[in-house]
Amino acid sequence: MKDGIINIYKPSGMTSHDVIYKLRKILGIKKLGHTGTLDPLATGVLPVCIGKATRVCEYLDGDIKKYRCTMVLGIETDTQDVTGEIIKTYDTSSIRPDDVYKAFEGFSGWIDQKPPMYSAVRVKGRRLYEYARAGEEVDVRTRKIFIRSLEIEAIDFAHDSNSKKVTFTVECSKGTYIRTICQDAGEALGCGASLESLERLASGRFTAEEAVTLDELRSVAEAAGLSPDRKFGEEIPSVFEKYIKGIDYPLVNFGEAVMTPETGRRFIDGWHIAYRECLSVTEPDYAAGEWNEGGRRLYRMYAQAQAAPGGKAFLGVAYHSDKYKKLVADKVFARSDD
Repeated sequence: MKDGIINIYKPSGMTSHDVIYKLRKILGIKKLGHTGTLDPLATGVLPVCIGKATRVCEYLDGDIKKYRCTMVLGIETDTQDVTGEIIKTYDTSSIRPDDVYKAFEGFSGWIDQKPPMYSAVRVKGRRLYEYARAGEEVDVRTRKIFIRSLEIEAIDFAHDSNSKKVTFTVECSKGTYIRTICQDAGEALGCGASLESLERLASGRFTAEEAVTLDELRSVAEAAGLSPDRKFGEEIPSVFEKYIKGIDYPLVNFGEAVMTPETGRRFIDGWHIAYRECLSVTEPDYAAGEWNEGGRRLYRMYAQAQAAPGGKAFLGVAYHSDKYKKLVADKVFARSDD
């Protein structure tokens, strides 16, 4: 096995790039890429693509993400979370639970959100955090994000102090900053708020319950006698194969087309495939994918597996061409001699 996707549970205090660096040494594979960057403070699901699977990162970025967040009321920071410098504090003694529910009423469907200054969003060729660290002001435009659901799980208002916290879960599109949701809710409450903790519970089909930690993988490598100093290779050591999902595993919102091996080879070689040439075609799930992929109709392309009757081999991804009324290759993952 050379290619696939592994669902890593990222710990707090580590960047997404740090995860890739450590995972390279554990797996002994150099070609890795993560999807959906998590801030160092955050924990949770971080799908990592291996080998050819790195080419599906753009598809996974469009998946709906689910988070659990705890925010603390009464403080504003320059980073919108508790790791930043406090720039203002408020008295929260007058805030009631009903106020919290009201403040969150507008967070549904398509909304405008302004990215935080401490973020990797580019403006005029520079990252926003570069402007922030240099103390420079720059005009930041709002962006459209999609919130499928937001539910308040707990409202913790301590009776003997001014400390008040709210925990909520949110399902949202790529590009959504949860710490900005906290800040905007704080502004609606009139008392400010900052993100205290954040866990990504799911990213598309990948969930926290099924994720594996770096420590677990490191223990597996040590038990198998794999040296962390060994040279990088292309083969994924067999001891890790049970943690690896196929390239097509997360593409659940795509349609599906199954072809004969002969037609499959034509697809690999760049031919456009007519629908009548397919053995079966299933249409994409538009309801699940309406917020991403620019409305394109994408399909997982398979060929009947000659060596396994009833089985099928994943070849790549195609899109429906309005011009040709056929399936046109978007990305091909198989070779013509496979």
